[in-house]
Parts: sequence; C-alpha cells; structure tokens
Amino acid sequence: MSIEKISNITTSAVRAGINTDEHHGAVVAPLHLSSTYSLKGFNDKRQFDYSRTGNPTRATFAQVIADLEQGSVGIVTSTGMAAVHLICQLLSTDDTVVIPHDCYGGSFRLFTHLAKRGQFKLIVVDQNDQQALDNALAHKPKLVLLESPSNPLLRLVDIEEVTKVCHAVGALVAVDNTFLSPALQQPLTLGADIVFHSTTKYINGHSDVVGGVLVTKTAELGEKLAWWANCIGITGSAFDSFLALRGLKTLPVRMKQHQENALQVADFLQNHDAIDAVYFPGFPEHPGHEIATKQQAGYGAMLSFEVKGGVEAVKKLFNNLQIFTLAQSLGGVESLISHPSTMTHAGMEIADQLEAGITQSLVRISVGIEDVEDILTDLSHGLAQSQL
Repeated sequence: MSIEKISNITTSAVRAGINTDEHHGAVVAPLHLSSTYSLKGFNDKRQFDYSRTGNPTRATFAQVIADLEQGSVGIVTSTGMAAVHLICQLLSTDDTVVIPHDCYGGSFRLFTHLAKRGQFKLIVVDQNDQQALDNALAHKPKLVLLESPSNPLLRLVDIEEVTKVCHAVGALVAVDNTFLSPALQQPLTLGADIVFHSTTKYINGHSDVVGGVLVTKTAELGEKLAWWANCIGITGSAFDSFLALRGLKTLPVRMKQHQENALQVADFLQNHDAIDAVYFPGFPEHPGHEIATKQQAGYGAMLSFEVKGGVEAVKKLFNNLQIFTLAQSLGGVESLISHPSTMTHAGMEIADQLEAGITQSLVRISVGIEDVEDILTDLSHGLAQSQL
C-alpha cells in the first residue's frame, strides 16, 4: 500500500463527520438520539423517518467506514455477530457456504448451528489446503467466508487469489477484517464482495462499545442487505455509532503504536525459554508472511503463542500479570490476554478446536499502546512464574 493511500486513510479517519452540520455549524458530527422523525406532510418523508431504518449519526459512521474500505454501502449493526448473521440473510436452504476451520469461535458456532437447522449447507475447510478448498468449491457455494489473519493463530490466505477462484464458481466472498481494520487492509480492493468488522475492536478502540459493520462492494448488494438489516431489526444504536465514530478518528495513530509495541513483544516472546511457538505474521519465517506483506499495510498487533507446561503453566501466567487483563475481546488501547480454548472459541467442540490447531497451551494477546517496557516487564514476570 502506498504512502499516499495511508495518508488518505489517516486524513479520512480524522475528518470523519467533521463540519457536516448544516443547521448549527457544529464541528463534530452531532448525536441524534431521536427514535422517530416527522414527515413534511402526508406521504412526504424526509431522509430519515424511524431510527431502526435510518439515523443521521449512524449514517455518518456507515459512510465513513464505506469510504475507508473503498466500498459502496456501509451498514452498521448492533454487534459484530449481527453483521455476520446479516450476511446469512442472503442464503436459502439449497445454498452451500464454505467457512474456514479456524475462524472466530462465534462465527463457527453461528454457521454450524444454522446449518444444523437446515438454513443452508455447510462445508468447513482448511483454506490453506488448496486441494481441500478446490473440493469445497466444486460444490459451487453461494458464499465463501474468509478470515485473514485468522483468529487466533494468525493464518493468512491470499484474498485476491482465493476470491478469483470463488468468483469463477459464482460464489460471493465475505472477509472478516476485524484483526486489521481498514487502516491496514481493504479486502474490497482485493476483489471481495463484502467486508465486515466487529467495531467493538480496533475501529472503536476503547473497549466501551459493542457493535458491528459491513460494507459491500456494489450498491445493489448493499441495498439488499440494508433492507434485511431493517427488516430483522439489527441496526446499531445512534449512541454506539457516535462513540465508534469518535474512536475511529484516532484509528491510524493507534494502529501505528499498537504495531510498534507488538513487534517488540513478538521478538521478546520468540526468544523466551518459556515459549514453544509464536504465531505472528511479521516474522519472515511465518508461513503467511509474504501474503501479509503483499496485501496488508502492516502486520497488526495480534499474536498468539504456546506456553511450555500446558494449561497449568497458562494459569500461572494469567495469575501473575498486572498490565495484561484476562478478558475477552481485542483492539482496545489496553493490553488484553486470553485463553482461546475456554474463551473466544469455547463454542467449538474440543475436537474442532484441535483440528484448527487450538490447544490448551495456546494464549492470544492483543497488544495495547501502554509503554512497551512496562508490557515486556509484565510478560517477563508472568512467564517466569509460569515455569515454577
């Protein structure tokens, strides 16, 4: 990605909604909490009439995300999983969906349970296994879900190449871009049809909002999904949109600091005696390093690692940390640590976890923007205690 593109994203994020109030000249986009809006007259609607259908604050946020992702239509939802569920409204009982075997546990749970109810047919596949992916695509799926980097093992797929083969069999491609945000990756420019986020994470960045957003490449697809979002009532609130819009303004500068810290943390962990393996695309030896370098503007601030000594060592690590907080989620300014098997991916059966490479000794961290020396000191102490 060029410097011009990065600069444009930075400026666009900072300027989101600035100086758009035509009534009072407010510099910051106003928060519109009204649930309903008056008509000009009989059967004469204004732009907005009811906040489930449309809200000025939410519309501003949706448009900014669409612009950052270089898409046509943005749809703000109440949660990240609501955005995933919205995509499912495109499917019928005869359609086939292909998802990665190592996707986020909530997505895995949703797709597998909807398939059990007969909403669609499902194929779960290792998308890094070309033969397995080809076999899945031979079923001519309606939708292929991609997650790159994957949660929690940071596996990469070549979005552009996979999208080409998916389109060749008539499949729509939806990409979960939560781990990177539009500051570091724009899947629609790589050919994808839909990109979605949990805005709870990096886009908001302050762990005080739960929300989601999806952006479509074409207006036609966006209009169809917007109709469904209104129909089933999963659009996001005005207040959550206002907070997420505020957080978005610092996204590029936050991501810069997140990544600087993450690189030092990854180097520290890679050389630590208590660690068996580190999964971080920024390492040249990472299997997806070349792909990440090609399609991303940075390597992100998520990484995972295997602790020597298994789950008991993991418990000791968690019990001896002060900077890192043991909690769900990611992408906030604070550093978080989690145990995927019992937290983010607890909705998967143990057999499915193991198939995806999620072991009891696996730990995932979201590196915050605290002073990196404090972060390293905290990890050093915790890891030392984990081996006692």
